[in-house]
Amino acid sequence: MIVSALAFLTGIVLVQQFSVLPAMIWLIVCGIGAGILVWWRCWRLMFFALGILWACVFASFKLADQLPESLAGVDIQLEGVIAGLPEQDDRRASFDFIVTGSMPQLPGKLRLSWYNADKIVKAGQQWSYTVRLKPPHGSLNPGGFDYERWLFTEGIGATGYVRAYPKPELLSRASPWLSPATWRQSISDSLSTRLAGGQHLGLIKALTIGDGSGVTQQQWDVFRKTGTIHLIVISGSHIALVAGLVYFLALKLWAWLGYLKWSPQKVAAGTALIAGVFYAGLAGFSVPTQRAVIMLTIAMLAIIQQRQVRPFNTLAAALFAVLFYDPLAVLAPGFWLSFLAVGVIVYVVSGRLGKAGYFSSAIKINWATSLGLSPLLLFFFQQVSLCSPLANFIAVPIISLLVVPGALVAVSLLLIWPPLATPLFWLLDQVLQGLYALLVGLADLPFATVTHAQPSYWALFFALPGILLLLAPKGLPARWLGGVMLFPLAFTEPHQPERGAVAVTMLDVGQGLAIVVQTSGHTLVYDTGAKFSADSDMGRSVVLPFLRARGVAKIDSLVISHGDNDHIGGAASLLQEMPTDTVLTSVPQQLSQYAPVMCRAGQFWRWDAVSFTVLSPQMALAESDNDNSCVLKITAENGSVLLTGDIEARAEQVLVETYGDQLKAKVLIAPHHGSKTSSTLAFLRAVQPELVLIPAGYRSRFGHPHKKVLARYQAAQAKWLNTADSGAIIINIDEVPFTVETWRETAGRYWHRH
Repeated sequence: MIVSALAFLTGIVLVQQFSVLPAMIWLIVCGIGAGILVWWRCWRLMFFALGILWACVFASFKLADQLPESLAGVDIQLEGVIAGLPEQDDRRASFDFIVTGSMPQLPGKLRLSWYNADKIVKAGQQWSYTVRLKPPHGSLNPGGFDYERWLFTEGIGATGYVRAYPKPELLSRASPWLSPATWRQSISDSLSTRLAGGQHLGLIKALTIGDGSGVTQQQWDVFRKTGTIHLIVISGSHIALVAGLVYFLALKLWAWLGYLKWSPQKVAAGTALIAGVFYAGLAGFSVPTQRAVIMLTIAMLAIIQQRQVRPFNTLAAALFAVLFYDPLAVLAPGFWLSFLAVGVIVYVVSGRLGKAGYFSSAIKINWATSLGLSPLLLFFFQQVSLCSPLANFIAVPIISLLVVPGALVAVSLLLIWPPLATPLFWLLDQVLQGLYALLVGLADLPFATVTHAQPSYWALFFALPGILLLLAPKGLPARWLGGVMLFPLAFTEPHQPERGAVAVTMLDVGQGLAIVVQTSGHTLVYDTGAKFSADSDMGRSVVLPFLRARGVAKIDSLVISHGDNDHIGGAASLLQEMPTDTVLTSVPQQLSQYAPVMCRAGQFWRWDAVSFTVLSPQMALAESDNDNSCVLKITAENGSVLLTGDIEARAEQVLVETYGDQLKAKVLIAPHHGSKTSSTLAFLRAVQPELVLIPAGYRSRFGHPHKKVLARYQAAQAKWLNTADSGAIIINIDEVPFTVETWRETAGRYWHRH
């Protein structure tokens, strides 16, 4: 059964590598092939073929439920229900919306934002909105979060925003007992009322109802650095803990009652299963809780039917069930981390001679899971916590034995005796304060985390069996070879330009600019994209993951062209997380705490036979912030790149008058995102670019790039690429002609917009 489940998984994973789904004729061929394999009794190959077939069919239905391009940007009247817990602050409310009434071409589930909402929205409410939608689209960058993939796996067929007019209308307020979503909303509201002012309200919500929106970015960073995020996000261990406690209590209580028509074991198993399913419902049935509920169901049914089951067969059955329910689960890192963690635990505790004590078993499991998950953590996040074993050894019993049971008891008391719940929540808040202070201390230790370049698939291929060999029972010959098989993880080195060459990556940050320039031994970052809130900016979500995926441990120079949010917004996050030697900017007052250097024309330096020259600003202040942008020319042995920030026609004229033919560059970063106030003909004649890179957002509300500007590029015989269409754009100037790589073409999958 285990091999069959892995074959089914392999078929599903194979489909997720396709850039385009196979045509219907190939699905028919695959179905016929599966039937022939059944006739030949080749069960494992049959499950592999079924995995391919099921993944293709499932994905086809999902893609069919997306917004047609013809309805993008059009005002649409619709009715529906708010699903899940909305995220709401002073600026906007964001929520999933299930459409119940509108035109037939609309997808069934939308992701909406309501800016300056005049009413508080809650899960289960029915609203009538006028919305403006667009098909699923997001930034696409090496190492970055794939927003389109997330929308696809969540079944969201369009995103958009609520129009202020006609005014939104609340049709009905849902009863708090209609669905798990409204139960979660009711509990969330009660917690907000009872714990108003509590330092760790967000953590308590995360542990009771799976709502992590109240956890601050600083708290997430501490949990990430200490490897304890799995304790905050409701996972299989939480479900198992709750089910185990309920099983024990029900077993003892039923035996004490003496009513033996049903055995205490069967009653306890049924009660534990109900409790586990209920807790998973409060958590929103995430992938880890799905897996846990399925495994719990199999285990409890085995007790009820008095059958013995093998742990790995139970895990294989859970794998089958999760993949059948949602084959797109393989696209989430949580799927792999969840199943691998359980697999490692089962591997190190089952089928061993002798019985270890509780303390030694806890240490063994803690060490084994930390080691076992490290390859996947490096692959998905390019970081591994070295203090994780110690942090988990302390945090696991506190969270599992004190906080989670106490929080669930307090939530139950909210329903039957609210005044008694308040002091219990206060006590839990004090416990979390002490634990969090300890984790902060561990996270601040030198070398608390290791950051490394993303390993290759080949490194993972050797690392996973190597870990199994290291964790094998004592006495197995050549266990040390497992350590040797981990070496490819440590020695993964990304490709670096040769001396005299340069690689320029214009990252896809929507309506903004962020560029990473790499020579053979140095890294420069030019602008950092926009900041959206205290916990969200492009520096943290795009630039940092890219640098980590490329194995960059230090920024030699950070250049911030000017002070507009879409250029400087991510700078603080970048400077806090990544050591930086020099900060060069035209707005030093906005980055005063980082000892910036004023950007001025004439500044020059040379790295690895590549020259960097600042051409502008030529005076302390220009007439506008845009024209005050730092203009940087990078000259390699086989070509040059001109980075222009947001300069407009006036600054372009000054550059042409000052430098003339010295402006010539093979690659031009479009001034001001392709605005009609920039890219004048005189400037383009001086630069003579072969390629223009345009950093503009998808369906830009500013109309970037302007049609007149594109006509000027065509008149200058320059090709152009836009990040909105291409994703990140990577230019390698190492030979003639230079090479161009667009990330949507390189890494695009069938769910991405083409």
